[in-house]
Amino acid sequence: MFIDAATTSLTVSPRPTNPVTELVQGLKPYPTANVGDAMDRLNLMDTGIATQWATGRCVGPALTVLTREGDNLAIHRALDDAEPGDVLVINALGGTTRAVFGDLLAEICLAAGIVGVVIDGLTRDRAAIKELGLPVWARGVSPAGPAKYGPGAVSVPVACGGTVVNPGDLITADDDGVAVIPTERAEGVLRRLADIDKFEEDLRIRIRNSTAAALTSTI
Repeated sequence: MFIDAATTSLTVSPRPTNPVTELVQGLKPYPTANVGDAMDRLNLMDTGIATQWATGRCVGPALTVLTREGDNLAIHRALDDAEPGDVLVINALGGTTRAVFGDLLAEICLAAGIVGVVIDGLTRDRAAIKELGLPVWARGVSPAGPAKYGPGAVSVPVACGGTVVNPGDLITADDDGVAVIPTERAEGVLRRLADIDKFEEDLRIRIRNSTAAALTSTI
């Protein structure tokens, strides 16, 4: 850790092996809305978990954290176990009084290869994090900073945005919100996404051709 703090109050479980790279790469072209459609519109976080600036997007396996409201000791510890391509998913108990994430943690995330951060709680230093280019989804912003006492847990199942996230589940997030793909469903979801994409593209072509024909008939 980059901070000097005792971690005896934390529970740290072994992290699972990351999903195969092909799954992550295969999901990247698809918007979160289509991912939700491929899961029968389940496993989507509630709308309170929102991108903190436009054009944020990430896809990757979840590195999960459970922390007390207004405390980020467990987040610092979790980043010791981060692997490039991870999405940091934090259950901060939905706290809306103190931020648990800021620009210094964002710097550590980028150094560790984290591709996105999802927080059921608050962030701060939004402008600085935007400049760094790290995508963040959260319930909002507060200038009030966190404590670093714990307790907390790393690499355990967490609730985030009303959805269960297990360590290693695949996260896709963009301007629409956040979807959670259980590891065991990832291959099936990817196959359904290809079908959904073809259906939508065919329909889009029909709509555009219909519009063009209507315009031509009026000339």
